[in-house]
Amino acid sequence: MSTTRDVFEYALVRVVPRVERGEMFNAGVLVYCRAKSFVAARTHLDEAKLKALDPDADVAGVRAALRAVEGVCGGGEAAGQAAGDDAGRRFRWLVAPRSTVVQPGPVHTGLTADPEAEIERLLDLLVR
Repeated sequence: MSTTRDVFEYALVRVVPRVERGEMFNAGVLVYCRAKSFVAARTHLDEAKLKALDPDADVAGVRAALRAVEGVCGGGEAAGQAAGDDAGRRFRWLVAPRSTVVQPGPVHTGLTADPEAEIERLLDLLVR
């Protein structure tokens, strides 16, 4: 029995506590699968890493920014101005380069039969 596998794209969500220093760590993953109209983000903030890179970091602010990424992916009211956008537009908006404390990494591709399972696998592998 063969399972259909679809192309998906993903990007890591990185925390860069002091942008001028360029030090970063992974705090989440974004996954987009056009064939399934799927876009989602999962995040995990390691406070010890954050404080090691910047003892004065705004932990609550970083958590809020990570929640906002998840909210945009989810659509609806939590997506703010992106609420009416399709999954692909929300993903593209989130992976656009920015110079803030929470930044997207480069976009990568793969094949998956289950984007929901893929996002959890990537979170475990690349973030936790």
